[in-house]
Amino acid sequence: MAEAFFVESQIPEQKTIEGILFPAVLTPNPSLPLDRPQFLDAVRAHKPHLESLLRSSGAVLLRGFPVRSAADFDRAVDAFGYDELPYVGGAAPRTNVVGRVFTANESPPDQKIPFHHEMAQVPKFPAKLFFFCEEEPRAGGETPIVLSHFVYKRMREKFPEFVERLEKLGLIYTRVLGEGDDPSSPIGRGWQSTFLTKDKAVAEERAARLGMKLEWTEDGVKTIMGPIPAIKFDETRGRKIWFNSMVAAYTGWKDARNDPVKAVTCGDGEPLPADLIDECLKILEEECVAIPWKQGDILLLDNLAVLHSRRSFEPPRRILASLCQ
Repeated sequence: MAEAFFVESQIPEQKTIEGILFPAVLTPNPSLPLDRPQFLDAVRAHKPHLESLLRSSGAVLLRGFPVRSAADFDRAVDAFGYDELPYVGGAAPRTNVVGRVFTANESPPDQKIPFHHEMAQVPKFPAKLFFFCEEEPRAGGETPIVLSHFVYKRMREKFPEFVERLEKLGLIYTRVLGEGDDPSSPIGRGWQSTFLTKDKAVAEERAARLGMKLEWTEDGVKTIMGPIPAIKFDETRGRKIWFNSMVAAYTGWKDARNDPVKAVTCGDGEPLPADLIDECLKILEEECVAIPWKQGDILLLDNLAVLHSRRSFEPPRRILASLCQ
């Protein structure tokens, strides 16, 4: 039985939402100490149990297991057996660490990263995300998470006409990229690393595959994506979800090249109402769960079910990530 290795635990920050603990938290069985190979074998053997928890809760935190380094994390992700998703079209500056493991968004520690579904602004997005705490923050730096269907439900109750408009028209995302990465910006990924090439023709081809238009400038390129759906249907769970980067783009896509108000518009090109963005941000903050990171934590998210963000922090902090199909 999975319970022989993985014990379902409770921590103070969890919430009970619609009768389900969010996130699910698993810790080792104290009477069955696991070394690293045994932990990896247990993940492989009990993947159906882990996936059922992920399906019901949307997020699973594994805490206290023998995972200490980027290489350990890479092996743990591999043990789950999901195919890797190449990071093509995403905005965040990231560095490959080992295997299928990257740094999480490397924007400066004083900056918050607003709530978003990973790569919601492009058609091909990861189904699952893994985060790993290699070095816990001195202070702050949580990765708050929130259930997307619950955000949709609250927004629909409060702003039915706006949500109906979003469902009908979708969103357009516009971002201006330099040639190289800008580590001072939360969306500072340059076009060469965004499209994994230095060849403009190859970048054009990869953008076209995403349905993205490119407008080249003297020192970079403007990318235009959409209209793309802002509300999706989660077929696994049979419910509508708030699947977009609206708040993230409107409040966070700001740097020397980008104006957040122009970064995201309604699918007809009309600006989004600032007051509704503020209200959505309040709902996200009210409903989220923010668990302080502990060294060795692995957080597995269903990208359809859950939005995530990042709070500002006092260094050091090193969170790694892996994207899966």
